[in-house]
Amino acid sequence: MPYGSASVDTFNTSTGQVFSPASSSATMKNRIINGDHRIDQRNAGASVTPASGASTYITDRFSALQTQASKFSAQQNQGSVTPPTGFTNYLGLTTASAVSVGGGDTFFVYQVIEGYNITDLAWGTAGAKAVTLSFYVYSSLTGTFGGSLANYLGTASYPFTYTIPSANTWTQISITIPGDTSANWYSNNSTGVGVFFDFGTSSTYTGPAGAWNSNNNIGANGTQTNFITTNGATWQLTGVQFEAGNQATSFDYRDYGNELRMCQRYYTQIVSTSDYYMLAGRGDGSTGLYFGLPLNVALRASPTVTTSAVNCYASGTSVQSTSSTTVPQFNANNPILALYNNGFSGLS
Repeated sequence: MPYGSASVDTFNTSTGQVFSPASSSATMKNRIINGDHRIDQRNAGASVTPASGASTYITDRFSALQTQASKFSAQQNQGSVTPPTGFTNYLGLTTASAVSVGGGDTFFVYQVIEGYNITDLAWGTAGAKAVTLSFYVYSSLTGTFGGSLANYLGTASYPFTYTIPSANTWTQISITIPGDTSANWYSNNSTGVGVFFDFGTSSTYTGPAGAWNSNNNIGANGTQTNFITTNGATWQLTGVQFEAGNQATSFDYRDYGNELRMCQRYYTQIVSTSDYYMLAGRGDGSTGLYFGLPLNVALRASPTVTTSAVNCYASGTSVQSTSSTTVPQFNANNPILALYNNGFSGLS
């Protein structure tokens, strides 16, 4: 049976005290998924060079973008750095050359939080709640770095800065951000809020730190350290947490099974070296085969499906196919893909 992947991915700073990981929580305190970078379904720890001008996924739920090609690579546990106490994984980046940031350029890593997962924050209303973004960061560079929160429409962003005081040392960062009271924020399965870590962005996409504005900002004005401008620079990230409230709390360490299922809502791989039995199937009398493929979780939206190989057994005879598979039917509330493949032979 098919194996492959189904993807539905879209799109006041201080160094604080060290927070130790907490036990699994019954609620989703941390709106960031895979904040400790344990899960890497796509790349299985391999290095990735983000495409030019297009988002490229690294560890699950974390993407990178660069507007000039091949300027940095990213990888789970890149550089063999010892993670902070309580963590086993991190996201690492290394620059491939020193870049001159031009007009319209931007280089960043980010995660999109689904709208359903921020509805309780009441952003866009008078009752908007404050949030705190916290994370551990480690870099070969020191100084002031930037980032932002932004909505999907590009009509609201909150640039922020943070300081790395010592090179090659894990530093805990905590940033408290007031809730936005005026912009539109999606509260469905679209993008709720993007969390951006900026590595070098032109003034086109930067704004004043520490306040909401109506622009589409990735970073903050006056950021003194642009990671992307130094050849061979390294930057590592783990323990990312986005939570309601005015202070950072212990990392919401969810059990691996739940964290994996949360990732699989957006991207899932079905890999098998033995038979994977379909839920149901029938031939169309020529070269087509319909079948239902059960998934572990309901997906966020109708996915793009990629198959790397298909083995089908019809009346005891093995039929091979590597044809593309379409998704004619999909129900977001039912974790089953109804698929059709038109490349089989020998069916009747």
